[in-house]
Amino acid sequence: MKICLLTYRGNPYCGGQGIYTMYIARELAKLGHEVHVIQGPPYFPPMEGIHIHYVSNHNYFNIKQNYIKPHKPFATFSPLNFYEFIASKFGIFPEIETFSFRAYLKLKELLKIHKFDIIHDNQSLGYGFLLIKQFGIPFISTIHHPLSIDRSTWFEYPSDFRLKIKRVLYYPLIMQGFVARRMDHIITVSHDAANEINRAFGVKHEKMSVVYNGLDTDFFKPLPHIKKKPNSVIFVGNVEDRKKGVVYLLKAMTLTKTKFHLTVVDGGAPNRMYVTKWIDKFGLNDRIHFTGKIPGEKLIELYASHELAVSPSLYEGFGFPAAEAMACELPLIASDGGALPEVVGNHMETGYVVKSRDPYSLAEAIDYLLLNPEERKKMGKAARKRITEVFTWENAAREMEKVYREVIDAYSGF
Repeated sequence: MKICLLTYRGNPYCGGQGIYTMYIARELAKLGHEVHVIQGPPYFPPMEGIHIHYVSNHNYFNIKQNYIKPHKPFATFSPLNFYEFIASKFGIFPEIETFSFRAYLKLKELLKIHKFDIIHDNQSLGYGFLLIKQFGIPFISTIHHPLSIDRSTWFEYPSDFRLKIKRVLYYPLIMQGFVARRMDHIITVSHDAANEINRAFGVKHEKMSVVYNGLDTDFFKPLPHIKKKPNSVIFVGNVEDRKKGVVYLLKAMTLTKTKFHLTVVDGGAPNRMYVTKWIDKFGLNDRIHFTGKIPGEKLIELYASHELAVSPSLYEGFGFPAAEAMACELPLIASDGGALPEVVGNHMETGYVVKSRDPYSLAEAIDYLLLNPEERKKMGKAARKRITEVFTWENAAREMEKVYREVIDAYSGF
């Protein structure tokens, strides 16, 4: 097949969408397909056997000054750039919408010389895709989870009227729901995510397929030569993202019998205002270390040097950090938020599952595993075995290949 993948952010180190697209592209190419990727910045690097096509984005949402580029003084005044600039000043996040129109223009150009069998978007779902539908090519999208979940977790905590309005404007739920219902098919990454998409966007279950994410188990693996630090716990995720449940982990630190040290890998999250308030309130400053942004190799070393990992999320459509820890043979305590139980597998065998929003259960689980080294070792080995058998990118690509063929066959039948 000749496949065109779309991703509004390509770089695999700026978010899950880049990781997903990069690995899916690589594995589909290995299966013999011709793979093209239309990507927005930050871009992932050239890949052997992958045809990469770039679209621009001025990132006005995150730029607070110096909007005019000296080498391109009039670029801001082109229609899409100007809309992006104005929308961002009102607190709207326009990146995925403008990407959808830029992807349409790029596809229009590419279709003069290429004939694609299928187009596959990775959670953009912008209005520009309605124009792409007019090309008469089967068009599907991956939705990792509906953004309504992200927005709802923000409203669980007290905030002023101004912040609430900003959050309503930030998440493009109406657009994504409208476009999702008009795609030819939806791929999602867990059965729980499929239920949430049905609930939030009204996409029928028969129009969705679950294809689990993969993990690079040659990269994420145990490093037995690295010594474990006693009473050490690691958390990986954005601490300013309310749905990651960090506040419940901090509360659990005040409840455990074992006084442990927590390492937080948050990618250098800017403006740690939300979490630092709770750290001060609980008096935990001397027990927590923030690594900031670190390379992947360093992350694997951290997994190897800690005794257990915790993923206390209120919701995950899949949960890459949970799968990474498991692949590194690290025993994992995960909440039952979203798809995490699907990733973890059997409770007390491949991982320890607790109720989300319950710091007491979390504290009990941490104490149990820190005080039982043999149980940790057994659980870690079982966890890696599960990841290597179920969650591989090769498996994901083969499942996706089946979905592509089914969608193409159904499309040609009309």
